[in-house]
Amino acid sequence: MKPLPLLMAAGLVLGLAQQQLLIRRPPRLVAIEPARTSSGAGALDLRFSRPMEGGSVGTSSRMSPALAHGWLGEGSQWRLLLSPGAILDKPIELQLGGRDRRQLTMAPQRWRWDPRPRMVAVVVVPGGEQLQLRHQDGSWQAVSEVWPSIPHLQVLGDGSGLVMATADGKGRLQVWRLAIQQSNLAPANLGLKAPLVGAAQRLSQSPLLFAHMSSNRQGELLLQSATELSGQAQTQIWAASGGRQELQVESSGAIQLVPQGGAMVVPHPEGLILMRLPGQPQRRQMLPGSRDLSSFCASGGRALLVRHRPDYSRSMELVEPGEAPRILWQGRQAVLGSACARGGERIWLLLMDGMGQPRLQLLALNRTAKILQRKQLNGWQLEPGTKMEFDASRNQLLLALKPITVRRREIKPIGNARSEIKAISIEPITFEGRQAARPALIDADRLTLRGLDKPIRRIQWLPAH
Repeated sequence: MKPLPLLMAAGLVLGLAQQQLLIRRPPRLVAIEPARTSSGAGALDLRFSRPMEGGSVGTSSRMSPALAHGWLGEGSQWRLLLSPGAILDKPIELQLGGRDRRQLTMAPQRWRWDPRPRMVAVVVVPGGEQLQLRHQDGSWQAVSEVWPSIPHLQVLGDGSGLVMATADGKGRLQVWRLAIQQSNLAPANLGLKAPLVGAAQRLSQSPLLFAHMSSNRQGELLLQSATELSGQAQTQIWAASGGRQELQVESSGAIQLVPQGGAMVVPHPEGLILMRLPGQPQRRQMLPGSRDLSSFCASGGRALLVRHRPDYSRSMELVEPGEAPRILWQGRQAVLGSACARGGERIWLLLMDGMGQPRLQLLALNRTAKILQRKQLNGWQLEPGTKMEFDASRNQLLLALKPITVRRREIKPIGNARSEIKAISIEPITFEGRQAARPALIDADRLTLRGLDKPIRRIQWLPAH
């Protein structure tokens, strides 16, 4: 057996050698993932093994195509943000580099990243309706079986899945969750892959009379429902991990989770209440008045509200933290939907007027209530129960619109009546005898519309995850 001093000396030498090896080891990229919060086209969070020298990550990294972007962070934590206005038509090729504070250089790494969301739609098919996912190449993939009807669809805000409410022939509802594993960020040598969709998991144990769903960027799901047996409304929140919790909250309408997480907007007969979720310090803030939540902005704490006034007019308001609601528009048209870029720098409103022949109008405004552009969507009507959504990565709006065919026919003159008198009939395009909508993509700057030839009932963006 070796003497104890010799063993201790050997251990000390080994420890010093390991320490010198670690000191001279170049920095490494430990973790990289899409950021959950971004007001632009996309963002990535990066973590390095060592504190990096300020500015070296940005100067040593490259992006193709060369999009405007910026770097935020310090030490070992950094974030890559695509600048507002960056438009994507293909995945991004990244070369990441940099040096740490010891002036040791990291070995370059190459990644592929696609922050563009995918469309997910309730598609009309022979025998009923089906959930389908649209890939970036324009192809569609079925992700559910065919049901008589799928009246409700909700994407999880973190892009990890879909939730749908299906109806049988008697109108009884069941709620299902489908997990989706996306591949929107991968080493360049592996490449990006098509999403993997798991088997449907039933969330409701008995038939429901109604169901409303909402989600946030944490992947949490809020479900309001009532069973046929009890008839009483209940509210549950499901964690991203799958745990469920009952919420004791009274509301006069549909509750919406705040995208950033930790809170919800609860309709009340006297106004809208901003309420913390369980596990957070309880705090309630009420905005009095007859208002409806229309949509959220990408920047935290900002939302668009529709206010109903005593003279039966309506106004669109921008709500920001610590400020009184700002009126952006006021009129007598019905507000069918809205969308917001960043913190309200650009806002879009979908309006409707007319009863027998509804007319749609799309407005683009800035945060000072100036109308930047106006577009009449002649020949279209909005699918009931759907909303307008904005995709910052391609600067476009998404709606479910029904095309209307206007046919004119001559009426034979009677007496002195002139032959140019005509009758007009409006006939929606149908699919298997039922009215069908189409996905409509609208350029957010020019407000030009492009419809896709796909019969749908619902459509939303699935965030890239």
